[in-house]
Amino acid sequence: MKFMRVKNTIYLLAIIIFLVNIISYAYSASSDSGSSKKDLYESGKNLVLRAKKLEKKGKIERAKKLYLKAYEKLEKAYAKDKKNADVLNYLGFTLRKTGDFKQAEVYYLMGLEIDASHLGINEYLGELYVQTNRLELAKERLAVLKGCNCEEYSELKEIIEKE
Repeated sequence: MKFMRVKNTIYLLAIIIFLVNIISYAYSASSDSGSSKKDLYESGKNLVLRAKKLEKKGKIERAKKLYLKAYEKLEKAYAKDKKNADVLNYLGFTLRKTGDFKQAEVYYLMGLEIDASHLGINEYLGELYVQTNRLELAKERLAVLKGCNCEEYSELKEIIEKE
């Protein structure tokens, strides 16, 4: 009789442990999927910021490697959230910085379809237009930024005036 009680208690504990594991697995899987697109975006953005610092120090090749890593993260973030203009902005930025102007422009234009007044996209697309000798298009981006009283406007204006 005592043996049966111990056996039943062991079975009951095993079932409880099994259920707790299932519930905790389900919870972690659902919480990961919700935050992962933000985590991917933030991770990609942080890589971009690190690459920018390297670029300012003249470490261009190391910066390009970080831009490519950032691109991979941002591409995954975009796959999870196709309506995020910030992700498209950084996708365009990383490609522009690694020399793929054509695909960078595609991402910037996709971002403008979502948010036509996005400050970063308008500035960076303007910079791309300057880099590809399309000054009139760069001036159009500057006109969009005019009146924003923001550094994006002044930075793009300065780049255009140097040409």
